[in-house]
Amino acid sequence: MFLHIPGLRRSRTRVRPARSLRRGALGAAAGAAVVLAATACSAAGSVESTDVTAWKATALPAAGGIVLDDAGKILKRDPIVKTATGIGAGNYVLTISCDGGGKAFFEVSLDGARLTEAGAACNGSRETSRIKVPAAGTVQISASSVDAPLLYAYQLTPAP
Repeated sequence: MFLHIPGLRRSRTRVRPARSLRRGALGAAAGAAVVLAATACSAAGSVESTDVTAWKATALPAAGGIVLDDAGKILKRDPIVKTATGIGAGNYVLTISCDGGGKAFFEVSLDGARLTEAGAACNGSRETSRIKVPAAGTVQISASSVDAPLLYAYQLTPAP
């Protein structure tokens, strides 16, 4: 026989804590997945300890006729500048590569006047940019990134 007492109902408190525990566990699992995904996207090794010469040999093999090239590590956000004098007027190709995550920027100028800027995603791929040098002079290439530390390499060659 079932008696009904007014005001007395079956409690649902047992259902809510279980649901809260499941939600908490799902939240913790999602947080762990985000952390694992972020570490999977980061560079495999430390940029600071990478041998730049060995990395450059695979990332950006030397091409014929290089008029200006450089490779190194951007450890801070300060630009790294390299200059070459006596570059003749003409069309050139700037080939760039970087690794370590983020993006690197390369600004090309002639006698202090900006010619162009090129960027590369730092995932080890190569990017190219055609550059027209209108007159003979001093060419300067500045490599920089806000995503330091990273590795970079570039070479400027006459266009085919």
